[in-house]
Amino acid sequence: MKKVIGVLGLATGVWLSAGLQAEALVIPEEGWVPEPSPMASEWAEPGGRMRVFASQYPKSFNYYLDNNVFSSKLFGYQFESLIGRNGLTLEPEPGLAERVEVSDDKKTFTFMLDADARWSDGTPITADDVIWTYEAVMNPEHLTGPHKVGLDRFEPPVKLDEHTVVFTAKEVHWGNLWAAGGMSILPSHWWKDQDFNRVNFEFPVVSGPYEISRLNEPSSVTLQKREDYWAREDPRLLGVSNFERIEFLFYPERDLAFDNFRAGNFDVFAVYTARRWASETSGGAFDDNWIIKQGINNSQPIGFQGFAMNLRREKFKDVRVRRALAHLLDRERMNATIMFNQYQLTASYFPDLYPEGNPNPLIEFNVDKARDYLRQAGWEVNAAGRLAKDGAVFTINFLSRSADADRFLLIYREALEQVGIQLRIDRKDWSAWAKDMDEYNFDMTWAAWGAGVFKDPESMWHSKHKDQPSGNNITGFYSEEVDEKIDAIKAEFDVEKRHEAVKEIDAILAEQVPYILLWHTDYVRLLYWNRFGTPDHVLTKYGNESSSEFLWWTDPDLNADLGEARASGKKLPPRPALIEFEQVFQDPTRTEALR
Repeated sequence: MKKVIGVLGLATGVWLSAGLQAEALVIPEEGWVPEPSPMASEWAEPGGRMRVFASQYPKSFNYYLDNNVFSSKLFGYQFESLIGRNGLTLEPEPGLAERVEVSDDKKTFTFMLDADARWSDGTPITADDVIWTYEAVMNPEHLTGPHKVGLDRFEPPVKLDEHTVVFTAKEVHWGNLWAAGGMSILPSHWWKDQDFNRVNFEFPVVSGPYEISRLNEPSSVTLQKREDYWAREDPRLLGVSNFERIEFLFYPERDLAFDNFRAGNFDVFAVYTARRWASETSGGAFDDNWIIKQGINNSQPIGFQGFAMNLRREKFKDVRVRRALAHLLDRERMNATIMFNQYQLTASYFPDLYPEGNPNPLIEFNVDKARDYLRQAGWEVNAAGRLAKDGAVFTINFLSRSADADRFLLIYREALEQVGIQLRIDRKDWSAWAKDMDEYNFDMTWAAWGAGVFKDPESMWHSKHKDQPSGNNITGFYSEEVDEKIDAIKAEFDVEKRHEAVKEIDAILAEQVPYILLWHTDYVRLLYWNRFGTPDHVLTKYGNESSSEFLWWTDPDLNADLGEARASGKKLPPRPALIEFEQVFQDPTRTEALR
């Protein structure tokens, strides 16, 4: 599921400023010229390849059908949107559209497509493609649930000419520009002849800088850089997207992936488990610096993860039951015994909104409190020692997609058994798990979510999305008070004011316990074979490990040194163990302004 960031107080740009709500907007502003990213290195070289662990094999590479992090990334390499976002300032910039005009009332968005934009088969990208994509996403027969949320705020777009399309919003919303401008545009001349819900793994016509060159299902997929990419001369691409090929490898379990990484079968591996980071990244290739171990502390967003309860099921509808189940999860024990106390216990659904500390109380492990809540909710232990109510025994079928979860679930099961609740683990692969999630066919599952640059709680927490197929409101959460607060901030363009309202929503969510929140960390733990050139800041300001694919390059000298060192058993020079982005990054535009 999806990851991004929240930056509290970021209101520096025209579109974000509350004071300019009543003014028209033109993108790009007068005098704008495309320039290389200040995060790109002047030493970057094109060519070479990077091999990366992707995930378990997803049910689809079609991001419109499978709302997961990997498919989003793969789709993004191949299909472009009307506008993009500056990676440093977060301001809107031209994409497929070379110009955007927004009306005074912030309800009309006119996109003027770049006349040079071409699909990979040479066909021009036109307004017809934009309109077809909108209609495909909004088609009720298409399983595009989360993507309907933003586009549902618009009337069907209108074509003015081959390169001009107009979106008219039904209501003013701070996110309308990004909803219309940010959707990945598809080639109508190819897709219109396909069954949309069955286009999963092959995309013969694309617009982006990469295309799939090889699919080895279910082991790997390789992207090839396109020599005929229509925007290849754009200065913004200088020093980025350097690799000729990016190969993504799939493994059913992260343990197996890590073994293959250490064997040199791929190049970059992000560590998500503290046990591995603390105890399995020393000796041999690590001590000899053949494999680099770095922690990168940047402004990457902090999402949340937790055990999601399906509130559509009768046994989870009572908040006292949900609170009881939260009191039975011994997070302190798990953090200490499994994760080397490397994590912060999560008390918020938007943890990066609280740089000064989270006001939501942590739900501590307390079996007695759990028993009391369950008793208040009408659940009693029967003669067989099982918790029951109205003749129904309390059993939780936990839908799992990873054997890694078993260590945590076994500890949870111990506590549940103390109060008479049975926990059954139903493990499936990614595709089967995702299918059940699309249909909300689960009692409880482990779900991890990312965060948005600007917090938008609508798709996950508004009740109108709770029964939408393939949606983000997987728990089926419903609260009139939350609905009202979400509706109230739709037309609020001031980021700080919106985020204050989101904090109020967060407090309600913490009280209602739709998830049993787990833990989080605030930096990227990265391992990579020492053959790559990187900027001093290693990753982008807001990016996770995936930004290595965007910023790094294969260094022929380092690659040769690594090969020689492995053959002779010699050590290589170390690299910094910890990177603080704000301390290392030098913004040349900011430096120039200070002179």
